[in-house]
Amino acid sequence: MIFRLKSEKDTHQAGLILGEMASSGDLFCLSGTLGAGKTYLTKGIAESLGIDPSKVTSPTFTLVQEYFGKLPLYHWDLYRLEDPSEALDLGLEDHLDGDGLTVIEWAELLENELPKERLSIRLIPDGDCRNIEILASSKYQKTYAMIKERFSSCFA
Repeated sequence: MIFRLKSEKDTHQAGLILGEMASSGDLFCLSGTLGAGKTYLTKGIAESLGIDPSKVTSPTFTLVQEYFGKLPLYHWDLYRLEDPSEALDLGLEDHLDGDGLTVIEWAELLENELPKERLSIRLIPDGDCRNIEILASSKYQKTYAMIKERFSSCFA
């Protein structure tokens, strides 16, 4: 499923919808070029979980930020790791299938080590807009259907 997001407001709205659909133990893998909107999308996800979006920053220099709302949000960024598999040694596995939602920016850098059961979200800049592509593994098919329905009504 690919939808066109025409503004930062749309990107934030997409994050709100994704967060509303999140459950404990979920894994959202974000990919896209530098500046594609991954952190901005995560701010929307955080807000839907009752977390102040202004507190959400890119964890590029700290690797992970933990926020607590309706669900814990574990926000990882693999961009600066020399060897992304180091994230596994630094506690990523503790968050996977844990008590909260794990969101990983630059997840494509750890593609083979991550669980196959995940919601993959790719942001693709396109001029002043961006496209968002969502792929869901079997575990996420029900969530995917709900997201698709909500996105269709918001971003038609």
